[in-house]
Order: sequence, then C-alpha cells, then structure tokens
Amino acid sequence: MDISIIFKIAAVGIIVTIICQVLKKSERDDIATLVSLVGLIMVLTVVISMIADLFSQIKELFELF
Repeated sequence: MDISIIFKIAAVGIIVTIICQVLKKSERDDIATLVSLVGLIMVLTVVISMIADLFSQIKELFELF
C-alpha cells in the first residue's frame, strides 16, 4: 500500500468540502448534497478495491485457493 492513496482520498475530501461550501452559500443545498454523495462514492470505490486486493493477497499468503 502506498501513502499516495491516503493523499488522494484527502484531496477528494477537501475538494468536495470546498465545492459543497460554495454551493451552500449560493443556496444550492440539493446540488451540494449530490456532490457530497458523489465524493463519498468515489472514495468508497477506492477503499473497496483496496480491501479486495488485501483479501486476495491474504488468500495467496495462506494458499487457501
């Protein structure tokens, strides 16, 4: 695992936060909610793929399959 993934996740969080704040100040709360959901989905896809890689490495390590 590389530390750059953590920085990428943090960057997505910062960008989503800035966009949401700008949208809330311009009274676009519904779009701000959608932006935050899209950011969450993006981060979850990265994390889920990392967890899948972890499980495949554990299977190879213990020779389960």
